[in-house]
Formats: sequence, structure tokens, C-alpha cells
Amino acid sequence: MSFKKWVAFATVVTFGLIMLGAYVRLSDAGLGCPDWPGCYGKLTPKGAMSEISQAVSLQGGEHGPVSEGKAWKEMVHRYIASALGLLIIAIAVMAWKQRDTLKQNPLLATVLVGVVCLQGAFGAWTVTLLLKPAIVTGHLIGGMLLLSLLSWLLMRQRTVAAGTQPAFKVSQGLRVLAPVGLIVVALQIVLGGWVSTNYAALACVDFPTCQGKMVPDMEFDHAFDIVRELGKTAEGDGLSIQALTAIHWVHRVGAAVVTLVLLMLAVGLLRQPATKPLGFKVLGVLSLQLVLGISNVVFHLPLPVAVLHNGGAALLLVTLILVNYRLISTPRSY
Repeated sequence: MSFKKWVAFATVVTFGLIMLGAYVRLSDAGLGCPDWPGCYGKLTPKGAMSEISQAVSLQGGEHGPVSEGKAWKEMVHRYIASALGLLIIAIAVMAWKQRDTLKQNPLLATVLVGVVCLQGAFGAWTVTLLLKPAIVTGHLIGGMLLLSLLSWLLMRQRTVAAGTQPAFKVSQGLRVLAPVGLIVVALQIVLGGWVSTNYAALACVDFPTCQGKMVPDMEFDHAFDIVRELGKTAEGDGLSIQALTAIHWVHRVGAAVVTLVLLMLAVGLLRQPATKPLGFKVLGVLSLQLVLGISNVVFHLPLPVAVLHNGGAALLLVTLILVNYRLISTPRSY
């Protein structure tokens, strides 16, 4: 395959891996194999059945963190992540070997190797540090960063293949809104990760109110402490429902900010023929993500919807990267 096809394949695998990671986390399988990189020191859960059976017995059934099914979910995620790491290393090697043919600096492909190695470390820490919210959220950020860089690299290959893009006028407002849109989406993904890793998604089970109020009772003192155990404050006390409510509510406010900014961006993109398709993409993905987010609350976090909401966040991020890349790489006519 060509370099472009390998990059496209890696991008698709990364997107799928983000969805799979969400499925593993939301199905409570993150500690299905409580060691790393193997499963109780074995290559597969099949070889660790005696240890898994003992753990199931000690926890009083398969509803705890360890079971055969959860072990397989966790290990399949690790297998695919390892394969993706090897694929990205291969892409970096190709980028250096073909740099004259590709007429591109291989630095971005090299940076990807560093990011995927760091992501592997976060994956190990997620297990060995027992799902600490900061580590799990960092693991999500790493996955999204990997997807973002691969998407940018892929768009660069498509630009080279297509040749020079036609020039079009870009207003100052649009040039400001595009990066701002990308930033607010990235921040909202971090907030969403914090909601998920703290199991705060069901702190509010009504919409648009939260616990029957537009501004519910909240406690911010411990809600956003980064260095702490899961379900605990930094001092080791139990995290209150008011703190979980604060986490959830801030994510809702973030969603409102993202919606406002992206609607303004979409209107700007729709005003000219050259960027109108991008405007429709922004509106479409934003609408999908809003429906999924509201559905999570109204239907009490069904697993398929929650996983799709993670995928929608990744898709929205890629869409904003596409918008910014197009505006940056296309010659401007004034």
C-alpha cells in the first residue's frame, strides 16, 4: 500500500480504538486483567483462567471488576493498541525513507511515535494505578491527540495528491472562530473524559434541568482535584454527590459554549460556496453529538449510546481539524 493508505488505515484504527476503549471503560472492564502487559502474567485470558476464577470467587461473582468476559475485552483492546503502535512506527520509518518522494518533513510522523509510546504508558498506568481519574482522562486525551495528528497527516497527503487548492476569501472572523472552535471542542472532550472517569454521567438524570433545577446544589472544592483516587477526595474522604453534580453540570455548560461557538463557525462557513460543505459537516456532527449527549441523560446512560457519544466527540474533533487545515492550507484571495 501507499504511504497515504497506511496513514488512512492507522487513522481509522485509532478512531475504532477510541470507541473500543470507551466500551471497555463503560462496561467496567478496565481492570478485567489487573496487571500489565499480560493477563495475570499470561498472554491471553485463556491461559489465566485459574487466576480469573479465583478472583471471581473472591469478589463474590462476575459482577465485580474481574470476569472472563471483561478480561477478553481488556486484552483485545491491548492487542489492537499494540498493533497500532507498530503500525505508527512503520509509518514513521516510511516517512523518513520516502521523504524525497513525499516532499514532506517527516517530523510529524516522528512525533506520532512519541505520542503512541506515551499513550502506551498511560494505558499501563490506567491498570496499575487502579483507574485514577487523572490517568484515565490522560489516556483519553492521548487517544484523541493521536487521532488528531494522524488526521492532520492524512489531510496533508490528500492535499499533495489533489494539487493546489483554489483560493477563496477568508474573513478575519472565520480565521479566529476556526481555532477557537477547535480549542473549545478539545476542552469539552477533556471535561467529558472527567465526567466519565469519575462516573458522574448520572449525577443529573433530567434535562434541561439537573435534579429539578437549572443550577443544582454543587460542591466545587473537590470536584476538579486532579491528584486523587477514584471516588475519593484528595484527603481520602468519599466524593460527595454534590461534587459529582458539579462535574456533570460544568460539562453541560461546556456543551452550551461549544454549541454557540460552532453555530457561529458554521454560519460563517455556509456564507461562501468554497466552504459551504465544511459548514454542513460542522452542523451535522454537532447535531448528532448533542442528540447523543441528551440521550445519555434521558435514557440513563445506555451503553451503546454512551460509546457512540465518545465516537461523536472524536468525529467532531476531526471535523474541526479538517476545517482548520482547509483554512490554513488553502491560498487566500483578498
